[in-house]
Amino acid sequence: MIMIPDDPDNLKDLRRRMVAQQLYRRDIRDERVLKIMTELPRHHFIPPENRSLAYHDQPVSIGLGQTISQPYIVALMTEKLNLSPEHEVLEIGTGCGYQTAILANLCRCVYTIEVLPDLAHFGRANLEALAIDNLSYHIGNGRLGWPESRTFDRILIAAASDDVPSALVNQLAESGQMILPLGDTHGQKLIRLEKQGSSFREEFICYCRFVRLVHD
Repeated sequence: MIMIPDDPDNLKDLRRRMVAQQLYRRDIRDERVLKIMTELPRHHFIPPENRSLAYHDQPVSIGLGQTISQPYIVALMTEKLNLSPEHEVLEIGTGCGYQTAILANLCRCVYTIEVLPDLAHFGRANLEALAIDNLSYHIGNGRLGWPESRTFDRILIAAASDDVPSALVNQLAESGQMILPLGDTHGQKLIRLEKQGSSFREEFICYCRFVRLVHD
């Protein structure tokens, strides 16, 4: 599904160390998540001026006031989504495409939305360079959901909002799960929601800090 480039051994070693020290030691146990994050070249998704930070235990700037999330947070959000190969996933915030690539490797297809056109083009170029073909792209306000009427098994929101956008609630399938950071710049929490009829079961995962969800 993903064409993994032949990286130098030192970069492969950095990824193995990242997974062992930053993920496994923090109780990430999904073997599929560990495998793809060992293989996927995180530096490929980061602008050249910041690539030296690609495998550090921190978020990294990708320009336009946006970041690629800390590796552990990417792994945690992915693991907590409980993905299956048949799932269709909606991602809010394509960004540089790194989280998108991981999701695409673990599910049937990913529909990804980015509000910033320049960043959307950057992320898409990164993904197309790896020949990932189970993706659909949209440039627009992620709070409004996918422009066509449909539902998704899983929704991942990669930026913080004060509330859960109602359009995304409507596009989550019955028994579907959504993971997102809620809160403002003074405090955020990462939560998972499971849709149960007209209500949700909410699970607190951890406190966090994300960039804010950008609107049109």
